[in-house]
Amino acid sequence: MDRWLWAVRLYKTRSEATAACRANHVRVNGLPAKPASSVRVGDRVEARAQGRERVLEVVDVLDKRVSAKVAAESHVDHSPPPLRDAEAPAFLRDPADGRPTKRDRRRLDRLRGR
Repeated sequence: MDRWLWAVRLYKTRSEATAACRANHVRVNGLPAKPASSVRVGDRVEARAQGRERVLEVVDVLDKRVSAKVAAESHVDHSPPPLRDAEAPAFLRDPADGRPTKRDRRRLDRLRGR
């Protein structure tokens, strides 16, 4: 399992894929997957990777890292589309007002999440 996750480029390193399996972030056909479990054609793999939930159907079993094009052809992605971040409200100032005041700077920092 960890080899396949790494080979299809779901995780950058094989150790990341192994850690995800051990932390129960990977499921095969609805059951938690161990790093050493095998993958077969037709299996449905659910993994929490790259900050979102991914649902993949195995088309080809890989055990070596291949090019991104070949890796993309080895599975069918049934993942829901990623959620777009809501646009942050704009803090608009009239340039003719001069330099921002301390209060304006604090508002900007709050909007930027600092």
